[in-house]
Amino acid sequence: MHWQDANDFFSMGGRGAYVWGAYGAMALLIALEAWLARRRHRAALDAIARRLDDEAAARAAGAAEGGR
Repeated sequence: MHWQDANDFFSMGGRGAYVWGAYGAMALLIALEAWLARRRHRAALDAIARRLDDEAAARAAGAAEGGR
């Protein structure tokens, strides 16, 4: 397809709303997926840290009881 000017390019032969809407929706979904993946990653790291803290506290409590 050959465009005479920028307006022809953005109108995409009368289908510009569909084309640019599809690009916009895909960009939004990609950004949303990246944000959600980062949030899940942080939640997993927090869960691991909590579990390690709980295990360390349980070991310390067991050592304190065993030392009596």
